[in-house]
Amino acid sequence: MGQITVETCEIEGLKVITPTVHGDSRGYFMETYNYNDFKEAGIDTVFVQDNQSASKKGVLRGLHFQINHPQTKLVRVIKGEVFDVAVDLRPGSATFGKWKGVLLSEENKKQFLVPAGFAHGFLVVSDYAEFCYKCSDFYTPGDEGGIMYNDPEVGVEWPIAEGMELTFSDRDTKWPPFKEQFAK
Repeated sequence: MGQITVETCEIEGLKVITPTVHGDSRGYFMETYNYNDFKEAGIDTVFVQDNQSASKKGVLRGLHFQINHPQTKLVRVIKGEVFDVAVDLRPGSATFGKWKGVLLSEENKKQFLVPAGFAHGFLVVSDYAEFCYKCSDFYTPGDEGGIMYNDPEVGVEWPIAEGMELTFSDRDTKWPPFKEQFAK
């Protein structure tokens, strides 16, 4: 091992991963994922799908989850900066309904492991960002769920800068309230 550093979070299961970056006058090299290193660090997840998105400043994607086919996600930013959020939806969890946010950027090269059983979303805080993530299960159309970004039950503290205009997909403006979907 030694290629990654894994930080646990106050919400069980969430992890912030920092890869070892090898840099010189030519630039840098890093392994963004190595199954053996992750397994040695206690993360024994098989990923089956890679996704990438590009967004401009103020785009807020989420908070999403799959209902019957939950996914563990390993997320990172390759260009720009995002505030990434996970919300615990696991019934019986001591942190059910709680959230954790992590700043991910091309500079810090951190990754965020979001286990199955969490809603996930992010806000682009740089002028432009490219976001990549691995999933442990395939995307299943029609199996989508979501929570409004500003649901008062969850209370995510998004770093919305003064004058920042938020942009959403149509579906992200119509999710039902948290308390209607989940009993505490």
